[in-house]
Amino acid sequence: MTMMNSIPCMIMRGGTSRGPFLRMKDLPDSQEEQAEILLNLMGSGHALQIDGIGGGDPLTSKVAIVEHSSHPDADVDYLFAQVDVLNRRVDFNPNCGNMLSAVGPYAIETGLVEPQDGTTAVRVRNLNTQRLIECHVPTPGRQIAYEGEATISGVPGTAAGIQLSFLDITGTKTGALLPTGQAAEIIDGIEVTCLDAATPIMMVNAADLGLSGRESPAELDAHTAMLERLEMMRRQAGRRMGLGDVSQSVLPKPVLVSAPDTDSGVLCTRYFVPHRCHKAIAVTGAIAVATAVSVPGTVAHRIAVNTGRLAADGLLSQVRLEHPSGFIDLNVEHRNADPIDIARVSLIRTARKIMSGTIFYSLPATPDRDSLASKAS
Repeated sequence: MTMMNSIPCMIMRGGTSRGPFLRMKDLPDSQEEQAEILLNLMGSGHALQIDGIGGGDPLTSKVAIVEHSSHPDADVDYLFAQVDVLNRRVDFNPNCGNMLSAVGPYAIETGLVEPQDGTTAVRVRNLNTQRLIECHVPTPGRQIAYEGEATISGVPGTAAGIQLSFLDITGTKTGALLPTGQAAEIIDGIEVTCLDAATPIMMVNAADLGLSGRESPAELDAHTAMLERLEMMRRQAGRRMGLGDVSQSVLPKPVLVSAPDTDSGVLCTRYFVPHRCHKAIAVTGAIAVATAVSVPGTVAHRIAVNTGRLAADGLLSQVRLEHPSGFIDLNVEHRNADPIDIARVSLIRTARKIMSGTIFYSLPATPDRDSLASKAS
């Protein structure tokens, strides 16, 4: 026997991702119980997530949980959950900068933040990384503007631009920008860079895997031998970065980098999440790669220098990264001209409210569900 429960929900697109936005107060305190609810409302365990609202893809199987913050420098707390499509598993470890794009609008929509005339600054504490992000939401006449002229690759049409500024991004999970103490090292005979800025990544020159770096996500997803090798390398990188056994975690994320196709690009990227290639690139992953460009000795730095995008002893503040759907522009602000001392990384994203209402989910009817059901009803 199962019990049907319901909670308020707003489905939003944030950047190149989409998912339900929920209030923390509407969920149980236990993260284990939270995970079970999220798995059921997304329909995980089925390739199409047919019994829930997930879209059968990691980019549309994401959840944002938002609530008032007790932090003196934040307005709201944001907990991100990556819900596995095929497996009954939820990962609360990573942050998602694309879903974050819609946290500011959601906070205003739900009355967590009072809108200002013109632009409303929403200060967000990400609970996955314990880092702060400033979201500047256009609110002319104290109303959220979703329509506008900003475009982002991977999303059709135009929308209002939302500026995100990520603060104190280094060492979000490991405590250091270069958690192994090296800008480059060898795993399985291949040079990699292990770096932690906004999210931990393992960066590889695509050519070292016998790739051009311009393959489509479908081509890379079909390259079984390469994916198996990349996963083995990722697990080794995770151990070296102090993350332990990462076989059940999405961190660190593998990134393939290569020389850019365009004159304006700095690097061409293929980002994995971690077992499928992203159709664009995650915001946090883009921040990590953009940060790595100016750090001497990294895989990214070497390519940027070799292609003339960067002087060997220079810093690059304006970084355009190419990805399968187009490009993403980031502004990296360094303190005291120090490549490893990053004040903030900023970029423009867009978001849209898709629906607002009540979402239903089922859980087994057992005595220990009574308190959960009463809290969620």
